[in-house]
Amino acid sequence: MSARHNDLFAHSAAKAAAKKAPLAERMRPRTLDEYVGQTRLLGPGRLLKQISEGQTLPSLILWGPPGCGKTTLAYLLAQTVQAPFVAFSAVLSGVKEQQRLHGKPTIVFVDEIHRFNKAQQDAFLPHVEKGLIVLLGATTENPSFEVIAPLLSRAQVVVLEALSPDDLKLLLRRALQDEERGLGAQRLTADEEALAFLAQHAQGDARVALNTLEVAATLAAQKETSRIDLELAEEAAQHKALLYDKGGEEHYNVISAFIKSLRGSDPDAAVYWLMRMLEAGEDPLFIVRRMVIFAAEDIGNADPQALSLAVATKDAVHFVGLPEARIPLAQAATYLATAPKSNASYKAMLAALEDVQKHGPLPVPLHLRNAPTKLMKELGYGKGYQYAHDYEGAVTDQQHLPDALRKRRYYVPSDRGQEQDIKKRMEEFRIRNPEGSRRKAD
Repeated sequence: MSARHNDLFAHSAAKAAAKKAPLAERMRPRTLDEYVGQTRLLGPGRLLKQISEGQTLPSLILWGPPGCGKTTLAYLLAQTVQAPFVAFSAVLSGVKEQQRLHGKPTIVFVDEIHRFNKAQQDAFLPHVEKGLIVLLGATTENPSFEVIAPLLSRAQVVVLEALSPDDLKLLLRRALQDEERGLGAQRLTADEEALAFLAQHAQGDARVALNTLEVAATLAAQKETSRIDLELAEEAAQHKALLYDKGGEEHYNVISAFIKSLRGSDPDAAVYWLMRMLEAGEDPLFIVRRMVIFAAEDIGNADPQALSLAVATKDAVHFVGLPEARIPLAQAATYLATAPKSNASYKAMLAALEDVQKHGPLPVPLHLRNAPTKLMKELGYGKGYQYAHDYEGAVTDQQHLPDALRKRRYYVPSDRGQEQDIKKRMEEFRIRNPEGSRRKAD
């Protein structure tokens, strides 16, 4: 067989394989003009537009959620500068594979770069520094946590956003109309509410939107209809796990939103983020542990019952398990959100810790020390100790802090909740005994 025949055979095989590829793969944009979304970066005068027009491509870390177009953008940027391009997955590739790139001025695209360990990432450094390669890394994780500092300093981080519902609907319509790569040959129509549902269901992920549309098209063919309505779209979608990686950044984003909603006294938002976590499969004990911490840190003595309820919720979650455990979790979330807030105890802890670290182990005042032996008594241990219950109000004027800290005040109650009463009692002690003296009870 001639070389020409080999080329034709290879081209035909590639074309046939492309037709069998998932719709999302077939519909990848072929030029930057076809690219949808990221107008903040690709609009006139914007960063990536300037790069493509300048024909000079620096090393970039493309950071964004799944399906926002990181891989496609890397291909298109490489295409604009017409440079050799190598793509491989961090899951499958290691240091040895990278070494084959020595001396070649090549654009290297690394998908899931956050999966590379430190040694593997280090292997890129000399080639990036010498300009032998331009590194394009794609990651769904925060690069500041997942990419080593030397590599991060030699690349520019580009933050991509999830696609908007309008972006996704544009992609869906394009796929329905495209006869070459899309579903145009099937002459399908889709109701506006069906498109809106598919766009919402995808949660910013173009791959999910297009692949769900492909399932809907298959169902339409089975039902011998050319119309994709809301019911058919919902059937195609079935159940999709929420965007939530328990080991990734979104995990921390959602729990942060939950805690800040509790702190902001917003029970509606607190319950929403709680259910987001539970629906995504989060460990309920992780959630309740954070609630216990929150009860002590952000509510404290403004409502001491909050900590008891949080601990009781932990026991309830253990006892009944999911899905019923959602009920006590929701009760606790709404209670904590609406409880009076005070971080006075937490601030007292931090202030006391600062003095401990600053002054070291200061000696305990002699009158506060135990004196179980004769020698200790002779040394003055326990001498002059005032037993509080022998004094009016069970309050004495004795010093309890080390000498160097005797005037320090760590706990300053707020005016909220039960701390109002605590603050009032402390003020009464000072008013009644301006010199700090206490009259001994009869």
